Amino acid sequence: MEVRKIYEYALQREIEGKRFFEENAGRLHHAAAQGAFKALAQEEQKHIFFIEKQLKSLEGAKVEAVVDQDLQPSPFFTQRAESEKVEQSVAEAMVADLPVLRMAYLIERDFAEFYEMMATKVEGSAKEALLSLAEWERTHEALFKNMHDSIFEQYAQMPWGG
Repeated sequence: MEVRKIYEYALQREIEGKRFFEENAGRLHHAAAQGAFKALAQEEQKHIFFIEKQLKSLEGAKVEAVVDQDLQPSPFFTQRAESEKVEQSVAEAMVADLPVLRMAYLIERDFAEFYEMMATKVEGSAKEALLSLAEWERTHEALFKNMHDSIFEQYAQMPWGG
């Protein structure tokens, strides 16, 4: 598969992902989830810039190294993925957040799977870039799965009627 087409497709998906996180951050009731969505919108912007650099490099433009500071995950995600404890009660968090958190998890999982699959179809710096993007997405995926599962577990333990 042509590397340019992979990057162009990835760029469109990252733009859509950023829009999803921006639009839904304000709709969430759970403070930790809301903060994660805002931070992830910023992270997705980094992905967009990185992919744009890769596209420019295909045109022969001089760009920074393929795996540079742009792909360093925010401390928010590395700390949060390991330490996230859902402290608000489900009543405060509102069970309505569960489908949005599930969607966030699925988006990030799909991104990671796409990057991993495309990395098998290319070589060199493109492979390295795609694998780095996949690793970054796996960090986000783990955070949202943890948040979803923690809130769902609290909900499942509640007596009927909340």
